Amino acid sequence: MRRSIAYPLVALGALGSTLVVASPALAHGYVSAPPSRQALCASRAVPDCGPIQFEPQSVEAPKGQKSCNGGVAGFSVLADESRNWPAKAVASKVAFTWVMTARHRTSNWEYFIGDKKVATVDGGNAQPDAVVTHNVDLSAFPGRQKVLAVWNIGDTPMAFYSCIDLNVGGSGGSGGTTPTTAPTTTAPTKAPTTPPTSKPTTTAPVSSGGGAWAAGVTYKTGDKVTYEGKTYECRQGHSSIRSWEPSIYTLALWLPL
Repeated sequence: MRRSIAYPLVALGALGSTLVVASPALAHGYVSAPPSRQALCASRAVPDCGPIQFEPQSVEAPKGQKSCNGGVAGFSVLADESRNWPAKAVASKVAFTWVMTARHRTSNWEYFIGDKKVATVDGGNAQPDAVVTHNVDLSAFPGRQKVLAVWNIGDTPMAFYSCIDLNVGGSGGSGGTTPTTAPTTTAPTKAPTTPPTSKPTTTAPVSSGGGAWAAGVTYKTGDKVTYEGKTYECRQGHSSIRSWEPSIYTLALWLPL
């Protein structure tokens, strides 16, 4: 009798460990909004990013790093300033949202612009929620800025890194070292030869919700989607990627209705 009970438990334990090993990309966290560089890669807004596009939450390195990739060679694209990183236009006070795919005990979160620390949020060595938002005042840093956001884990020597390109108090832009003034090449050189149709079928914003869930879409809080026959409501604005289906990130990003 004991033997017959013990055997399935061992088998289940072996299966459980296999599942853990097979799912390393489900670990950790990153800044989802405003979109960090890894979020832009994951949504394919910036192409050809390599492995980070499949695991944006995995930029893990020892604490104290000051680079967008945390010094991880496999994610070096995140530290490539020659890339055309789009800058999100924001107000002087910015809400940074982290999505935690593994809720590690947290020492704190830190935000840097260059060598200056602009904010610290105490984590109390507690387990955070699945979605965490911090409001950071960037009024002293107008214009194009690169913010390094760091999540310092409380019970390990590791941290997670995200860089977010912003245009504080301005309009959107792109290019890591390009001036923030709008280039003349972005202005239309001539009027369209034909007027748009009265009811275009391709210009509806993909972020309006109400349809089937899809990757590469910017969802707002309150948007509703369907997935595998069920309806979900967005709990936290984010840019969707494959492996973030509502059935996987239920309660973190999506609320089943």
